[in-house]
This record gives sequence, C-alpha cells and structure tokens, in this order.
Amino acid sequence: MSNIQIREAQKGDCALILQFIKGLAEYERALSEVKATEQNLCDALFNDHPKAFALICSVDGSPAGFALYFFNYSTWTGKFGLFLEDLYISPEHRGSGAGKALLKHLAKLALEQDCSRFEWNVLDWNEPSIQFYESFGAKPQSEWVGYRLAGQELKSFAQS
Repeated sequence: MSNIQIREAQKGDCALILQFIKGLAEYERALSEVKATEQNLCDALFNDHPKAFALICSVDGSPAGFALYFFNYSTWTGKFGLFLEDLYISPEHRGSGAGKALLKHLAKLALEQDCSRFEWNVLDWNEPSIQFYESFGAKPQSEWVGYRLAGQELKSFAQS
C-alpha cells in the first residue's frame, strides 16, 4: 500500500504546481491554452488575502499531484461552498489512491469550513473520471449549463 501525504502548497511549490497544470491541460487536450506562469500562481496563492488555495499530494515521498480550490457562496443555502478548480494526479501515480485521498481531504475541509457544497466540473468525454466520481456518490448537475465570457468578448461587453 502506498504512503499518501497531503499538505498545503508553499510558495516554493509554484513551479511544481505549474508543471501539474500543464500535465492536466495536456490530458485535456488544451496545453496551448495554459497562460499561467509561476509568478501568476505565486501572486494568487501566496499573498496577504489569497482567494485560491492549493494542496500538494505525494505518494511514497514523490510529488504525485495537486488540487487547486476556492470558496464560493450559495445564496440558497446561505453558506459557502468549496469549488475544486483543478485536480491532477500524474500518470505514474494514478490508481494509487492519491486522487481519492485529495478529494476526501477537500471534503473534510469543506465540512470543517461549514460549507454546504463541494463542487467541481468534469469534461463530458472524461468517462474514467466520471465513473470514479460517481463511484462514491457524486452526482452530475446536468440541469445547469456553464457559460463563460473571456478574452475580447469579455472586454467588449465590459466596455459597452
């Protein structure tokens, strides 16, 4: 059985986090869309009032993956929620239990923070992850359709 350890990311982890982000983007067939830099990550995660947080997962002492999350707010429940932006386990550590350990860690954190929800998104073609999430009771939220405003469209709308 593997020895899995999870810890809060530290400023010195920014290069590793970016490496994991690129690994995730490559898996999701979107590597060219990664614009983040080590400095962006350090500025976002390690300032006086961070709005995003990261965890590093190691398996047998070797960095295996990460999770990046933030808190949102539900007007319906009147409580905060924990939103998992990214979770990535490197290919050589998949199947070790590291992904499930990260998710359990985040679920416990959500409860400790009195969150009413723990949510994330998954690409509709990522069947292995969908099956994994559903195996422990996660439910798809298919009645909601995500929308995004970015790039020039965001600028144009904001300036209109």
